[in-house]
Amino acid sequence: MTVHQRDWQAFVTPGEDGAVHMDLAVDGITCAACMGEIERGLKRLPGIRTARVNLTSQRLAVDWSQDQTGADEIVAELERLGYKAHPFDPASQKERQDKTGKQLLRCLAVAGFAGMNIMLLSVSVWSGNATDITPETRDFFHWLSALIAMPTVAYAGRPFFRSAFNALAAGRLNMDVPIVIGVTLAVALSVVQTIQHQHHAYFESAVMLLFFLLVGRYLDHNMRGRTRSFAENIAALKAEVAARIHPDGAVREVPLSKIAAGDLVLVSGGERVPVDGVVETGVSEIDQSLVTGESVLAPVAPGQRVYAGTLNGAGALQVRVQAASGATLLDEVNRLLEAASQAKSKYVRIADRAARLYAPLVHGAAALTFLGWLLAGLDWQPALIISISVLIITCPCALGLAVPAVQVVASGQLFRCGVLLNSGDAIERLSDIDTILFDKTGTLTLTEPDLCSSIDPDDETLVLAGRLALASRHPLSAALVKVTGALQPLPNVSETSGAGLETTVAGQRLRLGSPLFCEASVDEIEATLEANPGASLLAIRFGAEPARLLAFRQRLRPDARAVIDQLKARGYALEILSGDTRPAVADCAAALDIAQWQSGMKPAQKIARLEELQASGRKVLMVGDGLNDAPALAGAHVSLSPVSAVHLSQAAADAVFLGDKLQPVADALRLSKRARAAIEQNLWISVVYNIVAVPIAVAGFVTPLMAAAAMSASSLAVTANALKLRWGAGDRNSGTEAPGVSQQQAAE
Repeated sequence: MTVHQRDWQAFVTPGEDGAVHMDLAVDGITCAACMGEIERGLKRLPGIRTARVNLTSQRLAVDWSQDQTGADEIVAELERLGYKAHPFDPASQKERQDKTGKQLLRCLAVAGFAGMNIMLLSVSVWSGNATDITPETRDFFHWLSALIAMPTVAYAGRPFFRSAFNALAAGRLNMDVPIVIGVTLAVALSVVQTIQHQHHAYFESAVMLLFFLLVGRYLDHNMRGRTRSFAENIAALKAEVAARIHPDGAVREVPLSKIAAGDLVLVSGGERVPVDGVVETGVSEIDQSLVTGESVLAPVAPGQRVYAGTLNGAGALQVRVQAASGATLLDEVNRLLEAASQAKSKYVRIADRAARLYAPLVHGAAALTFLGWLLAGLDWQPALIISISVLIITCPCALGLAVPAVQVVASGQLFRCGVLLNSGDAIERLSDIDTILFDKTGTLTLTEPDLCSSIDPDDETLVLAGRLALASRHPLSAALVKVTGALQPLPNVSETSGAGLETTVAGQRLRLGSPLFCEASVDEIEATLEANPGASLLAIRFGAEPARLLAFRQRLRPDARAVIDQLKARGYALEILSGDTRPAVADCAAALDIAQWQSGMKPAQKIARLEELQASGRKVLMVGDGLNDAPALAGAHVSLSPVSAVHLSQAAADAVFLGDKLQPVADALRLSKRARAAIEQNLWISVVYNIVAVPIAVAGFVTPLMAAAAMSASSLAVTANALKLRWGAGDRNSGTEAPGVSQQQAAE
């Protein structure tokens, strides 16, 4: 189907704040300059709010006001810029990318084979020029080289010719334009020199130039493909259909898009769970490694929550849908991965600006070199050869790869460690951290606390409290839901941030939350805490009845102490800021050996402490559960949230971590420092390469072949430097100290 036959409006989906959204797969994106050209071009259209290109997946995400610009106008603007757009479909995009990879490989093979044959002929000419080769033999070898080189350049250069032609047709320049100019001039000049019976021709330079360029482009394509596989592996966990149970008991398989919250679905043994929901009937075991990070099967029973993408064991389950297609945890994970790769850090923006200046500078430098050598008395042919070398050697491929290559590898490593980025500059900001503030409930402790005493399942007040708890995502509320088996939420629930929930049942007020919110007496609170040292209290008050206190004890994450010791050894200052009771927080702080802690803190008090630290020059990482910690998460220099604490769409964190362990927090800090160092090293490699290579090329000491080899070597150098992030990941206890905080400050 052609672009003009598509109804592009059909691919538009509702966005945020009244905007609309569309995802497109864009052909022809080869470098950072292409990304910047597309984003700047689209932002010139009226009503465009954001336009973000993912270099790895070649995916364009656009948000705009529909009343000012239509979807057809966006696609038309892409066409005008020289890019072809398709509706983004992961399967189709993978097929197109595989086709591109095969084409690059064929071009690479042809260029390599032809280059070796031309090189053999050239070696004969070079050695003959030094001995006794006849002019006729030399011309024959040159024409034979031309016969091999010209069709090879026409075939193997297609990726570059096509990209350069599209750019010029759209009235712009990209990185492939000087490459095409250099290759074309080298071949044309060689033909002229052969006609003139010159001693030297440069057919081998033109073909080997293409060979080295194709090597770099093919390696870059493969690296992007490996990165895409992370998202593809997650997308493969998503079911396309679900077995809906109708009110009459009939089971019908329907597309996942037809499933809505409140539906009842059947999950047979061995199937992937298609939705997020709560088990109503059935007992089984679930592989929840996507959520918990553990591959051990977890038993599930009625009342327990299951997530889309997890694998059901042998038992059949009936699941009440809470979130269906597009709103599940799996969908949020995919969106976070996509957002992290689309967003831009400070270093990406620097590289983009440098790449944008490249085209005029490199063409100007080549032209000045040519004119300079002519004025110096050199013949036009050798002057042209020197300017071709300058044109090739200054290609900023290394600069274009410097930051994306590190981001790709770092994102992959963080994903392996259970960390998902939600912000393009999260890695950059994590590397600045010197102080870490932890929430206790659901962060240092596991998200499911244990009730300290047994309850009567027929107690009407407890049953109502369990139904009210369904409206909250607080770990204590979730624990109450679990023990009461509540399935049907109460209507008209209001929430007081940091305090609790309230509704009216049969004309009487029902409250669930903190003891103070439920007006429990101080004596009763102290008595309950004395009976359950270190416990957290959840209070219930129904009508005129006195407040009832339920004591929950939370277990620390299994590796919490080891991780805290790691962070202290690296020099980070650690604090606990919790809204929980003093005994509970004191017990947690003592177990973890954290000297600085505060209890009973409301959201506003956490913000005040955060601002106090920031005013003293500290760079603060806030690690919290993303609900009543949301203001502090948003206000911190950078923030992390456990994925299982709340639904991701409610988290204000820059990154989230998976599983029951705290190790991902330490891993994120360790990897961020290594990633930032690698980014800075890559930028220096690019800068030093140009400082050294360009003067040498201008001085005439570099042939086009040497220039091609040097340019490809610089690209491979920054890629190899980025890949170093995959090495040495085993030593998690090593790492540099936090900047700006001494060991004494960390202990204070």
